[in-house]
Amino acid sequence: MVNKSEENEQAGPAAAGAAPEAQAAQEATSEPTTVEELRAALARAREQLAQKEAEAAEYLDNWRRAAADLSNARKRMLREQEDMRALANERLLEKLLPIVDDVERAIAALPPDQANSDWANGFRAIQRKMQGLLESEGVTSIETAGKTFDPELHYAITHEEAEGYEEGQIISETARGYKLHDRVLRPSMVRVAKGNTKNN
Repeated sequence: MVNKSEENEQAGPAAAGAAPEAQAAQEATSEPTTVEELRAALARAREQLAQKEAEAAEYLDNWRRAAADLSNARKRMLREQEDMRALANERLLEKLLPIVDDVERAIAALPPDQANSDWANGFRAIQRKMQGLLESEGVTSIETAGKTFDPELHYAITHEEAEGYEEGQIISETARGYKLHDRVLRPSMVRVAKGNTKNN
């Protein structure tokens, strides 16, 4: 005759062995088992994937925008710095032009007996250096000889009748004009011919 304690001892291992099997069966039942459930799970996975892809695309777009803004800001800063340097250079060249004028006038006014003196040659050397400096910075003189008056390049100090000149033609230059690349640094000061009213 088997007592109850022995029955419990025999039943204990069997019950313990049955517990994992029951748990596995329960877990198996939580997984999709039908085609409809598989399709639903696949649809949810695709939806989640699409959501993550949209989020990733948004993050990438925001990053690209930030990178573009940073690049544009850097370019704008460099352009502003270049404009400031160009403006400072232009102002310096403008201040140099009157000195160039004075040196040219001094050379033009040399007495014939002093034209080849040491100090006269020194003035010419200074003039050459100044002209070389201007050219190295992109400064060129504005042509006036035989040209027609152009208000973009020339400044008329007089309009006068002059034999042998057509109306609007430049008679002479009183101060040389200069351009900095394509920009007028200083217009040429000129005398301009006007029509002969006595013949009209």
